[in-house]
Amino acid sequence: MPTVSTGNGTSMPTAGPSPAAVAPGLPLWGLLALFTAAFTAVMTELLPAGLLPGMSRSLGVSEGRVGFLVTGYAAASFLAAIPLTAALRGLRRRPVLIGALAGFAVCNAVTAVSSEYWLTFGARLLAGVMGGTMWAMLAGYAARMVPAERRGRAIAIVLAGITVALSLGIPAGTALASLFGWRAAFGTVAALAGLLVGWVRLRVPDFPGEPAADRAPLRRIAAVPGMLAVLSTTLLLLLGHQTMYTYLAPFSEHAGFGRTGVVLLVFGAATVAGIWLTGALIDRHPRATLLGALAVIAAAQLALALSGGHPAALLPAVAAWGAAFGGAPTLIQTALVRISGPSRADVATAMQTTVYNAGIAAGSLTGGVVLESTGPGALPWTALPLIAAALAVVWSARRHAYPVG
Repeated sequence: MPTVSTGNGTSMPTAGPSPAAVAPGLPLWGLLALFTAAFTAVMTELLPAGLLPGMSRSLGVSEGRVGFLVTGYAAASFLAAIPLTAALRGLRRRPVLIGALAGFAVCNAVTAVSSEYWLTFGARLLAGVMGGTMWAMLAGYAARMVPAERRGRAIAIVLAGITVALSLGIPAGTALASLFGWRAAFGTVAALAGLLVGWVRLRVPDFPGEPAADRAPLRRIAAVPGMLAVLSTTLLLLLGHQTMYTYLAPFSEHAGFGRTGVVLLVFGAATVAGIWLTGALIDRHPRATLLGALAVIAAAQLALALSGGHPAALLPAVAAWGAAFGGAPTLIQTALVRISGPSRADVATAMQTTVYNAGIAAGSLTGGVVLESTGPGALPWTALPLIAAALAVVWSARRHAYPVG
């Protein structure tokens, strides 16, 4: 039976021929299925944020309570990622992935037809559980589909689904809702998740779960050399990023540029360019590319801070920030898979998913406190030291997490 390297000196059987043996290049259709899964997860999580007025009227609650639908999803994902991934790690991978996608289809369909807030909220909590399970799988799945020397590019393709969802998917969903109502937007995402079930079944290879005898305890995976540095980088980056990004609207108004949509569009378009550039460099120069990305994000925050967000500096700084941030999560994720090994990447990624969501929540909270107490001009000054700290972690972790050469 064919085997695939685990990245730790061993190999394990696959359910069929190695994708690398089937085609000389990347298994593009399988990776695009995982890309679309990432796209669907982001759409499921964030779509309510663009549909607040319509959902508020239909469900008979305030816009703030509709916003809790996003909070509930994130909280469920945060709480479920590690325990559920640990519980499912012995099962074959494709059925677990298909189960998560089917869950997305059902939860989004329930949301599309529900007229009761409590039912909608329950569907969102269950969707968050599915999201926590799936995010823990995607990077490791992509890594197991390709040879070691192509893992970075494969992971970049899959995680580009996040960028496309943020830059194009959410605006498109909001536009669809403006034409046909918010229920049509959720119905479309439900249909996409349903179609993905078939796509994954046809084009994504199956892999065995982790045998009971080989399952390392969570504490041992957390103690793998370099793991703490990768998780620390994730936390610091998301803290700094969300502190500023969550409140781009008031910062832009403070800068005298009230067209927040243009600012977000520039950021989103730049992230697409950043993903492309990262895909070209990640397998050859991962450490230098990550250091460069974090340095550019820090420089952009400094430019925003020193200029006070003046319109002449705002868009160029946001574009640089977006391009650098677009590739940074993929670079960090690739480092995580490398040190954990693809066979244990699901559990390692579940830990990172928990840290990632914690960074989002804490960064948004930090930015809100700064905004209320000091004003928008202080936001980049708050984000800057956090990004600089992430840069320092990467620079110092040159032995295990981000090796030189």
